[in-house]
Amino acid sequence: MRKFKKIYVEITNICNLACRFCPKTQRRPEFMKIDTFRMILEQIQPFTDYLYLHVKGEPLLHQDIDILLDICKEKGFKVNITTNGTLIKEVKDKMMNKPAIRQMNFSLHSFGGNEGAIDQEEYMNHILVFTKEAMEYTNMIISLRLWNLDQNNVVNREKKINRDILGRIEQAFHLPYRIEEKVSPGRGIQIRDRLYINQDYEFQWPDLRIKEENRTGFCYGLRKHVAILVDGTVVPCCLDGEGILQLGNIHEQHFSEIIEGKRAKNIYNGFSRREAVEELCRKCGYRERFS
Repeated sequence: MRKFKKIYVEITNICNLACRFCPKTQRRPEFMKIDTFRMILEQIQPFTDYLYLHVKGEPLLHQDIDILLDICKEKGFKVNITTNGTLIKEVKDKMMNKPAIRQMNFSLHSFGGNEGAIDQEEYMNHILVFTKEAMEYTNMIISLRLWNLDQNNVVNREKKINRDILGRIEQAFHLPYRIEEKVSPGRGIQIRDRLYINQDYEFQWPDLRIKEENRTGFCYGLRKHVAILVDGTVVPCCLDGEGILQLGNIHEQHFSEIIEGKRAKNIYNGFSRREAVEELCRKCGYRERFS
């Protein structure tokens, strides 16, 4: 039986922000129902120990996030949540007492993509308050992320925003150095027990409209991870936010059969030969990281 390092389950494709780096999905806006979530977890239970509750959308928008996390605990999953952080004050109490949560990832670059719509001081304050309490009262890992570097440096129009955000973190945790001096793209630094800072390059989301790259390449989709969209569609990876590479739907076919289907096998075997057999994969900027 194939075991995945992680499986993405999109509990909603709705987001409360409009970040420039994250293409807005054209799919019907939806929240996953509790019964559907439970059914999915029962099907994927033999295939992974780790769940990531997003593909597109802001998972903390789900009004039953606490119930979903209880189901994760019941089924024995360890959960990673990636959030833009804008709702953390409202859901803090729900998050603090949920042992299923292994890690919270805060996408701090969300502020740079929504400057003017979010008050930076209030935004960072709520995230830092949550982080400090999580460090003290839980075993949760916290990752503070700024994924907005270009190949030379931080993109110019966000340099000041990044410095302000990093400065707030340095001050909150009394760091005797500037974070830029320690961090390198793709490699985070640990600033406290279970607390990390990560910076990385922007990448081109897969898009059928962009120029096709060559067929050679590699990806961990269907090797280390797979994703299930809010409507039950199974796709090879978390970057197929439009559900273009549909492998099947969990409402119509068991997960174990979907990942052994013809299309899934073609994608997997193609990457074994270092070949991207699907057009969307050939138009994915993230795949270049594995070249």
